[in-house]
Amino acid sequence: MLVKICAFKRASSTRTNSATGLNPLSCPKPTDHFSLYAGEQAKAEQEEPDPVSCSLQSTEGPTSHIMIEADRELSAMVQDIWDKDVNRLKPGTDYRISLQGKAGPVNADMNDDMNDDNDGAGYPLFSFVDERIFKKESFLAFISLLDNYESDTGEPEIVTPEEEAENHKFLDCMLRTPTMKIAHKYLVEKQLSPEGLPEFKKQLYRIWFELYARRGASKWVELSSTPDSSGFEHVFVGETRGGRTVIGFHNWIQLYLQEKLGHIDYKGYSVNANSPQPDENKHILALQFSWKNGIKPKGSIFVGVSPEFEFALYTLCFLVSPNERVKVFFSIYEVDIVCHHYNQKHIGTTYPVLVKYQNEPKKQ
Repeated sequence: MLVKICAFKRASSTRTNSATGLNPLSCPKPTDHFSLYAGEQAKAEQEEPDPVSCSLQSTEGPTSHIMIEADRELSAMVQDIWDKDVNRLKPGTDYRISLQGKAGPVNADMNDDMNDDNDGAGYPLFSFVDERIFKKESFLAFISLLDNYESDTGEPEIVTPEEEAENHKFLDCMLRTPTMKIAHKYLVEKQLSPEGLPEFKKQLYRIWFELYARRGASKWVELSSTPDSSGFEHVFVGETRGGRTVIGFHNWIQLYLQEKLGHIDYKGYSVNANSPQPDENKHILALQFSWKNGIKPKGSIFVGVSPEFEFALYTLCFLVSPNERVKVFFSIYEVDIVCHHYNQKHIGTTYPVLVKYQNEPKKQ
């Protein structure tokens, strides 16, 4: 069924619930750190890092030559994953977005209504999406997890047996996809992941679903004392801090579904002097929006890709790259994948930053 969104835009508050982890195989990794508090803006072409408790260690690569070679090898793997993403939607055919205007500056200490003067979009981002894609196994498994979390940081997550079963079902589904099989094979060759699927699944559970404590709801609260976050929740579902700031939330499916419910107010695309102009027919977008009365001053997402593509890509970058940003080339895109690690075990945040479009092939 083709679903067209015609609703007026207005953000409202909703609640979501949880996920927990096993005690899986640990693969040694360098640690990154990031220390901005709620409401602070990021530099130039990236959004604010989302603060979690991390060790302070250098993540600088040994030489630029080695990093270039590593990026080329990783890019080849990402291209292979891209080519095998059989569930990717086609822009303009399977979905259509309306970029409208450029988003204006916002003050994260103000509520959504006070920032309305800087709204660059009068209509929703998504004009339509062919929802038949959501009936496919990987989309069904992914969407089933989106209501398993309490969005506000500082609120402890309570895991139910049903939610844990949904996490395992999702991972089982991911492991059957061509994209994840490619990623697993590469990680085994690099001795970064175990060869056996049960052990690899435990590693994935630890990386994405094991809970940890993110910073609390106030910028003056250093740390939450209870597990209140996970890599999956932060990246794919989104979180709020103090009711004013949206953190994480880097997934187009969640964005579409929340916008359809009237919980997202799209405020326009984000662009600066060093970034390419956004394109409604491309698969990467930087944008601004409000959710649950909080503001996401700048976020970056893939649009129209499958859950298995993002899950494989981000897992690869987390385990392979010792840096907070790794450059990859695939299709027509040059992209920095930002990936912050938490306590050598978990994903703190990860998202794409479009650097530029490469020479476009005759057929995308």
